Amino acid sequence: MFLDRVTLFVRAGDGGAGAATFRREAHVPRGGPDGGDGGRGGSVYLRVDVGETTLGEYRFRHHFRAVPGGAGGRAQRHGRAGADLELRVPPGTAVLDELSGELLADLLARGQRVLVARGGRGGLGNVHFATATHRAPRHAQKGEAGEERRLRLELRLLADVGLVGLPNAGKSTLLAALTAARPKIADYPFTTLEPNLGVLDLSVVDEEDVRRPTIADVPGLIEGASAGAGLGHAFLRHVERTRLLLHVVDLSSADVERDFGTIREELRLHDPALLNKPTLVVANKLDLPAAAERLAAFRAARRHDGLQLVAVSALIGEGLPDLLAALARALPDAAALAEAPEPAGVVVHRPQPRTAGFVVERERDGFRVRGRRVERLAAQTDFANEESADRFQHDLARLGVDEALRQAGVAAGDSVRIGNLELAWEDEAWA
Repeated sequence: MFLDRVTLFVRAGDGGAGAATFRREAHVPRGGPDGGDGGRGGSVYLRVDVGETTLGEYRFRHHFRAVPGGAGGRAQRHGRAGADLELRVPPGTAVLDELSGELLADLLARGQRVLVARGGRGGLGNVHFATATHRAPRHAQKGEAGEERRLRLELRLLADVGLVGLPNAGKSTLLAALTAARPKIADYPFTTLEPNLGVLDLSVVDEEDVRRPTIADVPGLIEGASAGAGLGHAFLRHVERTRLLLHVVDLSSADVERDFGTIREELRLHDPALLNKPTLVVANKLDLPAAAERLAAFRAARRHDGLQLVAVSALIGEGLPDLLAALARALPDAAALAEAPEPAGVVVHRPQPRTAGFVVERERDGFRVRGRRVERLAAQTDFANEESADRFQHDLARLGVDEALRQAGVAAGDSVRIGNLELAWEDEAWA
């Protein structure tokens, strides 16, 4: 089964905790702190693998987690860094944040990869907190939690030619006649339920033509497809990246012009740029008497639209050499075909918020402090350790958080939330 859209939950590894240990050699009385740092947690990446053609690898597995960092040890032994996790995706995969809908990356190029969840920083051991006046600190940082994200992956096929048309227009029959593909073919609408790919052999037209373009048969579209009707709406995005459209029309239909206009309108509603994409109109089913009668008028109308038309019978092979010749003229040379149909994919880089900044927001039942540095301090503080809790309180005062809360109107007993931490405000201290 062709799978072109999945939702994944990814979580990077947590950073390892720093150690709060002291030297214990017999010949070193009152040995100082020697706690090592925790290792960083592994990050989660997505990487393009040209061997993948669908997102089927994620059909039954949707949750992924990178390895956490190791804890620090005595004698300043640092914890081991967690291994990164790399998930393979096919070329043409768009990566979006499921919650916000923001595009994180559009992956096309071989080996291209994007960081989707950053591993947590390891906590510092107590050796970092020794001073001239405080030589035996028992404070060490906890590891920072790894980022977690819910992602939506959407595959948009990187085919050179896209077949579009109404159900039962003969697209699958045409694909089978032009390539070695063997799609399901039957005399009823919606036979094709998923895209089929084939490879054209243009040496049939010219023995010296080494080009082997790919062609995709997209499930039949119906009126309203761009708004979600029918089977084809889920696959409209697959024609976005094609170099050329083959618009297949059933010339034996009772209203050929309406059929043609329906598909053109759905393409426009999905993305107006699709109407500017090079297009060949294929008038199919020429072997039927009704089709032959309508060909002249239909050809004249397409000439008026500025579109090239080729009449064929995919069933008996009539007109296929002319179609292959037209495709050979319309497609780029071998060097251009070797590249992706679009420029190399993009990775969206968004600036991180300033680490020293924070904002205080009033909530219905208290206050929330937002800021990367403040939230990191809260996450890495061990509140079961009195010295660590005191240090956190001191850091909040030093950064100006206390004063900002007072200016915002905080009162004794109010709840103050920082990240996943919730504290109660007291007149002179945190509790």
